[in-house]
Amino acid sequence: MSDPKLDVPDHPARALAARWSGHLAHDRRRSPHTVRAYVATAHRLIQFLGRHLGEEIGRFTLLNLHAVDLRAFLADRRAEGLGASSAAREMSAVRAFLAYAAREEGNEPQLPRTRAPKRPRTLPRPASPEDAMALAEDAGEAAPSDWIGARDMAILLLLYGAGLRVAEAMALTARVLPLGQAMRVTGKRGKTRIVPLVPAVREAIGAYVALCPYRLAGSAPLFVGAKGGALNPDLVRRAVRGARERLGLPDSLTPHALRHSFATHLLARGADLRSLQELLGHASLSSTQIYTEVDAARLLDVYRHAHPRA
Repeated sequence: MSDPKLDVPDHPARALAARWSGHLAHDRRRSPHTVRAYVATAHRLIQFLGRHLGEEIGRFTLLNLHAVDLRAFLADRRAEGLGASSAAREMSAVRAFLAYAAREEGNEPQLPRTRAPKRPRTLPRPASPEDAMALAEDAGEAAPSDWIGARDMAILLLLYGAGLRVAEAMALTARVLPLGQAMRVTGKRGKTRIVPLVPAVREAIGAYVALCPYRLAGSAPLFVGAKGGALNPDLVRRAVRGARERLGLPDSLTPHALRHSFATHLLARGADLRSLQELLGHASLSSTQIYTEVDAARLLDVYRHAHPRA
């Protein structure tokens, strides 16, 4: 069976996708992960259209697609096993790519009307404070050396104690040292915010810095790998997975779930949505409002288990 990538010859649209990659990274300041995912979608679309239309795909083709073409692409991706949420993200990337192609020609984007699959509405599943702390402690204890254990514990406490994304923690440099009462964090699209640091987080990072065998100064990463280079975030996820399995915690307890737990617990203790939005670095309040549903779901669960008439 031939490699499907070889069934379609190279064509001008791939050069357009390469320029779009630069636009996403430098002009839109999207994360490397988002850029890779979006550009991969563009190449999948180009390859599919080459088979679907039986012609070399250029800019003219992209600017004159019909809804039926995009529905065929979506059906092809769903047949490959793509779920509803992933398919919705795929169509979002397709629309962005086609809009970029139109703007390059000086045209206003007029995209074919297609309806993306409806995403299932899922709520973040927060960990309890006890589980979050147990996870961080177990990950630290299971590490191959004391300093790596201190590093892993510091990172996980930072995610839970300050609500950082994993990528934000990995992007921190040694310039944040010495730690104060708060820390400046750079989030999505280069947006900066100030997050307070509770004593437990400061102490955990301080313990890691004291044990780290590498010099942490200037623009060097704050959290380094075993050989002193930038830490691969997959190692953090692997440490969490191991701790989760050892403790018998649910699969939903991921590094990102610690950020969700931070937000949910603050809201439960009386934090207002605007303050929570600032702490999380959300561009839109609508992204923060999901935590009101999480808290309502938690209260309803408590009611069902505690009320004699529930």
